[in-house]
Amino acid sequence: MRTRPKDLDEERLLRALGEWGVGAASLEYAPVGFGDHHWIAVDDRGDKWFVTVADLALKGEQDAHAALRSLRRAMDTAAALRDEGHLDFVVAPLRLAGETVRRVGPRYAVSVFPFLDGASGDFDRPWTASERGAVLELLAALHRQAPPAAAPVLDLGLSMRDLLRSALDDAIRWVPGPFTEPTRSLLAGHAPAIRRRMEEFDRLVEDLRRGDGAPVLTHGEPHPGNLLSRDGGHLLVDWDTVGLAPPERDLWSVVESPEDLERYAEAAGRTVDASALALYRLRWDLEEVSIYIDWFRAPHDRSADTEEAWQGLQESVAQLDLDA
Repeated sequence: MRTRPKDLDEERLLRALGEWGVGAASLEYAPVGFGDHHWIAVDDRGDKWFVTVADLALKGEQDAHAALRSLRRAMDTAAALRDEGHLDFVVAPLRLAGETVRRVGPRYAVSVFPFLDGASGDFDRPWTASERGAVLELLAALHRQAPPAAAPVLDLGLSMRDLLRSALDDAIRWVPGPFTEPTRSLLAGHAPAIRRRMEEFDRLVEDLRRGDGAPVLTHGEPHPGNLLSRDGGHLLVDWDTVGLAPPERDLWSVVESPEDLERYAEAAGRTVDASALALYRLRWDLEEVSIYIDWFRAPHDRSADTEEAWQGLQESVAQLDLDA
């Protein structure tokens, strides 16, 4: 996130890290990524950590307790993939006093990662051919991996389906904010198209549920923004969406050609389902719209982050309408 959280000061975060065994002497806010807040922590010896603070209110869960449980399962899974599964491309949080996640106040949860120098990607930048090939190899290795016990089992359906339907009917409570009325107006203008896409999504889900494909361990968001290039290799970051699902959950945003499909099939030992690719491509935009609705129906300010969210909402709605 570009903007620091107003209700979490750095002294409080330093105390929390100290109680957790991280003797940081200073924190520097890192305005990178979208969804979580990040700091670089440094101790008196110059050792560094990358500190991630998740806003539990923006995780699309029923409440902060449910969001914390889901986040802890995801981070425990990532740590197990690194430590027990020996997948060295997994950038997972450190286990501190046996924990990968710790609550900081009623709204936030903190994880601490090793600080890694490398070239990070950009969500909006397209893959290069070499990056795409490398990521397909990483995903094939992940999909072959036996899932850790903590791995969440993910449902094919939309996580906030009821919210999305109610918002399209304008039947939810909206708290006034700078993007409240623009969001309601945008939804009203595109509601028929979004409803048609939801019906299409339901048909794809039913078709996939009738199949016999076994779920695999998926990252969830293997886009260029979550790829770190380091020492001639590639690492995947941001594992908070990890879970058991069809492999197409990862592949839809990576594959671009029949050659990509063949490369993955050879590396993973399984073929790709074109209908499942379509399902997850559609699911991405429907989930994005739901997440932004959840954000803009609640109290919010105008900031670099909400401006970016508003842009993302418009793009996702336009994509759904374009394909309807």
